[in-house]
Amino acid sequence: MSEASGGRSAQLKHTGLRPGWTTGACATAAATAAYTALLTGDFPDPVTITLPKGQTPAFALAVEELTEDRPGEAPGGPSGGPSGRRATAGVVKDAGDDPDVTHGALVRVTARALPPGSGVVFKAGPGVGTVTRPGLPLDVGEPAVNPVPRQMMRDHLAQVAARHGSGAADVELTVSVDHGEEIARSTWNPRLGILGGLSILGTTGIVVPYSCSAWIDSIRRGVDVARAAGRTHVAGCTGSTSEKTVVAEYGLPEDALLDMGDFAGAVLKYVRRHPVDRLTVCGGFAKLSKLAAGHLDLHSARSQVDKGFLAELARRGGADEALATEVAAANTGLAALHLCTAAGVPLGDLVAATARDQALEVLRGAPVVVDVLCIDRAGNVVGRSTPR
Repeated sequence: MSEASGGRSAQLKHTGLRPGWTTGACATAAATAAYTALLTGDFPDPVTITLPKGQTPAFALAVEELTEDRPGEAPGGPSGGPSGRRATAGVVKDAGDDPDVTHGALVRVTARALPPGSGVVFKAGPGVGTVTRPGLPLDVGEPAVNPVPRQMMRDHLAQVAARHGSGAADVELTVSVDHGEEIARSTWNPRLGILGGLSILGTTGIVVPYSCSAWIDSIRRGVDVARAAGRTHVAGCTGSTSEKTVVAEYGLPEDALLDMGDFAGAVLKYVRRHPVDRLTVCGGFAKLSKLAAGHLDLHSARSQVDKGFLAELARRGGADEALATEVAAANTGLAALHLCTAAGVPLGDLVAATARDQALEVLRGAPVVVDVLCIDRAGNVVGRSTPR
């Protein structure tokens, strides 16, 4: 590993977690190695790249293949390397200690020379998706290789071309991920209209454990896709049960559903900058009681249900001191809700209304109408706010 990787580890030492690499960094390393082999016949192994923030990690190659075009195929052209030659390099993604579905995936890049003036052309190979809907940072029909990884690959190939005296890099890069189509079923890609496989992602090249930056990026792309499709009403949902509830309540299509998870703040802050007419927030009563209390990250490791806060809301709803004391001492948020329901105190509605008001504060006057639905584990609505 490079000195830069040691610096990353030092920065994260307090977490005890090991950082890793994005698919974009792995594809850049593979592309750099493949293009070098295309020009020289030799694969650098390990191959060192420079990330956007200056780190210089080194990647071991898991695949090295140098072949000629098969009979009947068009030759590559004279932009460096023998005409008709293809070079493929592969890197196994190491996501560190992040719970990343692409950890261990083999990212391959095949380089084929093109005629002068062609530039760098990206193709989707097996396991890499194709964009089929507007609203993403790539045009419809483009391979799902995001803009930052594309630029990283262009920059590194230009350096390789200059180093070996071949002028500009005129080359076709086919990016593939082994089993990528299967892995992509566990991601947002099908909902975002990226079909056939994974996206090649990454803005820094580094995966910070449990930063969940990929999830937040997917939330943003979900808003973009919904807006591009003309959706005026979207829903941020904490899970599949809340999605089903929203569909039953409002009949929203799939591309209007945002898999918010615990990241309420990510939804609200992005919608603040990219407004839609109406936003529904739907989730479990306990999670949304955290939003009502002012928490924007609803994960159990980073925020807790405040039963004292629920007791105060219950008082506002007419609970006497005996009931408020029971609510404050309840084992769980749902237990507090059941106590209030039995006493005729609308705690669910109070939580929903207060969560809505917190959401409006984050939106800071953006032209978005917000309503909140609180559900139980079965998906039943146990609290709702009026839209405001």
